[in-house]
Amino acid sequence: MTLKALKLMLAIVVLTTGFTTTTRPVRSAPALPNPVLYLTGTELFQQNGKSFVKYHYDVFNKEAYPADMFAAAPDLPPCGKNTKSSRTWVDIFDQSGKRIYGFCALAKPTDLNGLWFSLEEGTTPPSWIYIEMNDRKTNTKYKSNLAETSQ
Repeated sequence: MTLKALKLMLAIVVLTTGFTTTTRPVRSAPALPNPVLYLTGTELFQQNGKSFVKYHYDVFNKEAYPADMFAAAPDLPPCGKNTKSSRTWVDIFDQSGKRIYGFCALAKPTDLNGLWFSLEEGTTPPSWIYIEMNDRKTNTKYKSNLAETSQ
């Protein structure tokens, strides 16, 4: 068994044993699982004369989320100037809860395979990160497992 497969299995065990929390609204919402986040790789790139490292992530169980969670939501507050941002926003946090980056315009559950954040080359990344998916229509947050930043 590869190290990557072992890490993924460990994340699934952690999620199924209740180490993460899901905040549920008072009204009934479909029972959806917490996201299972894992690192898919890193990439070096340059921008404006500086070198950066991009950390790429995927959500293993992205198919568990309905497409309407990622539909455009012009009736909800905009994301900056984007008045058609999606119903569900995804934020990336380090292990201490500091927000690193976010996505407010994912169009479908499969877009969860393209989550990322970047740091200037030479910057020490956090050891672990997690995501929160905030369904703004139902006021429900889904918090992932902690995922490593190294392979």
